Amino acid sequence: MKNTKSLFNPILAIFGALFFFISIESKAQSKAEIFTAKNIVYLDLGGNAGQYAVTYGRVFHQKGKLKLSASAGFSMWYQGSISNTRWLPAIPVELTAFYGKSKHHLELGAGVTSYLGNSIYFDQETFESVDKVVFGAILPVRIGYRYQKPNGGFFFRVGYTPLINIPIREDKTWNFEPRFAGLSFGKSF
Repeated sequence: MKNTKSLFNPILAIFGALFFFISIESKAQSKAEIFTAKNIVYLDLGGNAGQYAVTYGRVFHQKGKLKLSASAGFSMWYQGSISNTRWLPAIPVELTAFYGKSKHHLELGAGVTSYLGNSIYFDQETFESVDKVVFGAILPVRIGYRYQKPNGGFFFRVGYTPLINIPIREDKTWNFEPRFAGLSFGKSF
């Protein structure tokens, strides 16, 4: 029981900080600003990227305080194995909705990250281990804080991003990983 409490305390602190920043912003202004800087280039650490990714995003819809954004990134993941070492690609794609009047926002989103990874299995006919590249995918979800000015400039976000592993291969099963977070920073223009 002690471990469960220690896991939820940081999560509750993040949610408290998010609502604090958004409530301050909502008292400071009466009307939501229009975003003229709709493009974003940023480095994504953790989160929907899994490890890291260089990502491009775009705000494609805005109405009042609600904005919708889509993003796609690229990463090369290090995959070491018994017989060799590889750098394999990963492509995170995400849709997010963020809510706020000016530069402070509550952000909710979901996506899919497809990747290539190493798989080692034992061949029962030849009694050898076989190392091969296989396709995999994860479904990340996001709840967090997003700092983005309507007219462009510094971009930052932090969020709680649990992952669901998709069982693409027959020997895999659905797997939920609740202990994951992400940090992104870059520039909007």
